Amino acid sequence: MNTTLKQRWEALLQIKPQLRIRNAAQELKVSEAELLATKIGEYVIQLENKPKEILQEVVSLGKVMALTRNESCVHERKGTYDNANIGKSAVGLFVGEDIDLRIFFTYWQFVFAVSEISNGKERHSLQFFGKDGMAIHKIYLTPKSNYDAFAKLIKKYENKNAVPKLNILPYIEQKKYKTDQEVDILAFQKDWLALKDTHHFFSLLKKYKISRTQALRLAPSKHEASPIDKMKIANMLEIAASKNVPIMVFVGNRGNIQIHTGTIKKTLWHEQWFNVMDPDFNLHLNMDQVKQSWIVRKPTEDGIVTSIECFDENGELIVQFFGKRKPGVPELKEWQEVIANL
Repeated sequence: MNTTLKQRWEALLQIKPQLRIRNAAQELKVSEAELLATKIGEYVIQLENKPKEILQEVVSLGKVMALTRNESCVHERKGTYDNANIGKSAVGLFVGEDIDLRIFFTYWQFVFAVSEISNGKERHSLQFFGKDGMAIHKIYLTPKSNYDAFAKLIKKYENKNAVPKLNILPYIEQKKYKTDQEVDILAFQKDWLALKDTHHFFSLLKKYKISRTQALRLAPSKHEASPIDKMKIANMLEIAASKNVPIMVFVGNRGNIQIHTGTIKKTLWHEQWFNVMDPDFNLHLNMDQVKQSWIVRKPTEDGIVTSIECFDENGELIVQFFGKRKPGVPELKEWQEVIANL
């Protein structure tokens, strides 16, 4: 079957030579990892399924580009993988100045080293996929990376028994939410107003068995959650760029959340995509796929924390924006002014 898949992909590339692997996988109705595996022995090397161990050693690569995406948004950040906090639990962290990740290893399964020619240039990467073959995280070498360390990493973790056919397990959605009528709305609203930390909001959703968009609809008042036109997202980024307001940008999927903290400079439209194109940070947001966007305010011990949250047609979170902040420090006045301008 895999020979056939390889041939189908090659035939598709004859018709659409510029087609990216992610889009090719969608057209061929397979996962990206399955497609990549057909090139094992050519420009792809499958590594052992040891994402924790491999990530612990990525710091040796020096300055790289970290990429995390979902269906609607791509987050690219250059830097080094400093301050790893990866233990035996299913959750890991990188809390570096540049690379800032929250990792959920339960979903991680396949690892590949890829050395390909793209637009006439050699491109080297480590690519991590879920059990369902979905891309979770990719690490691309830059001109400032340590290529010897990359070669050593591949040699150390190469899976000598790799075959070009993967055992893919379809992802089964487990979430079952209550209807609005089943929720104790007054108790939920009271708990919202009693929040002490933004991270406790997820526990609140679990406690009441509601989705994130449902929670925003059932918020205590318009002050805590108010829907906005999605074009306000572009306005917000343009204002933040023009006024040098440092922001935080969270983009994730089932297996990883990637965070950028800092100012942004260059914003621009390309077709339906709104982009941030800075030397060390790129964001690509498909505005056609943003179906809901909200201004959300949550109480914390440091005062109110305000975010802009965007969702797709299935109510899945696409991207979150905050003002730059740390625990123990109140929200930036400049960020509050940006929000007020919306």
